[in-house]
Amino acid sequence: MSATPQNNQDNQEIDLSQISKKIGDFFENISTSVFKVFLFFKRNILWVGILFVLGAALGFYMDKTTKLYDNQIIVAPNFGSADYLYAKVDLINSKIENSDTVFLRDVVGIKKTLNLKKISIQPIIDVYKFVENREKDNNFELLKLMAEDGDIKKIINDETTSKNYPFHEISFVTLNETTNQETVEPILKFLNDSKYYSVIQKQYIENIKIKMVENDSIISQINAILNTFSNTTNSSQKSDKLVYYNENSQLADVLKTKNDLVYEQGSRRLDLINLDKIIKDDSITLNIRNTKSVKGKMKLVLPVFFIALFVLAGFLKSYYRRQMAKLNS
Repeated sequence: MSATPQNNQDNQEIDLSQISKKIGDFFENISTSVFKVFLFFKRNILWVGILFVLGAALGFYMDKTTKLYDNQIIVAPNFGSADYLYAKVDLINSKIENSDTVFLRDVVGIKKTLNLKKISIQPIIDVYKFVENREKDNNFELLKLMAEDGDIKKIINDETTSKNYPFHEISFVTLNETTNQETVEPILKFLNDSKYYSVIQKQYIENIKIKMVENDSIISQINAILNTFSNTTNSSQKSDKLVYYNENSQLADVLKTKNDLVYEQGSRRLDLINLDKIIKDDSITLNIRNTKSVKGKMKLVLPVFFIALFVLAGFLKSYYRRQMAKLNS
């Protein structure tokens, strides 16, 4: 009966000793591998040095000659031209991807066609601007209604909703620095080249001017009414007669109407400034050095890459020799 516990104890000791031996072998193999790597670099120190210098020199040259820059144009599509704007930008980008330099030069007007590497557009999500527009008082209620069966954040970022935001960012990447004249002006001219929206723009501005003339006429009439009221009040005070005015008089409504019209006139004047283009450019930022990923870091990447290839080649060579030795034996 006592032999069984003794056997279990012996087995446990054997298992622990085997585990300890395997752990020791594991660390010994790591130590051996590290030493082999050290010997490899020692034997090939000349080649490693040459590859490092070569990679650093080539990397410096590439960083100096191959510079990518990010550029942004903030635009506001007028007259409901958001879909038209997105389609135009996508067209330019497709021509860039297909290396259609003829289209970019003759249609878009970009002379240095190889300088333009990519172009894209995305909305500037601003819910407050979306709902504060006096002509779109129902926008907020519309957003709440659309979000009743879903996530309000998804609705706000939805493509259909996002195209209705007032401002959008056109981003394009150029090889080396660019200027307004070289890139921005041709792109904006191409985006604003639309016969249909030009007619819409002309009629829209004409309607605003007619509305402003009518508003000025109504304001003049309100001023005349207020002057008449003021003169009547002054006459009553001079004649020492009491004059009673009903609280339900429409004077407050008249003043409110005048205030609204004055506010509207100011908004219309701003509209005339912002509606001078179909796609209105609000701000332009050029030549932001692109240092994402390995851009601008090739002087560090290439030496490591060349040395890694050299080590991989040495490993494959050693592996090949070992396998051939096994076959020959």
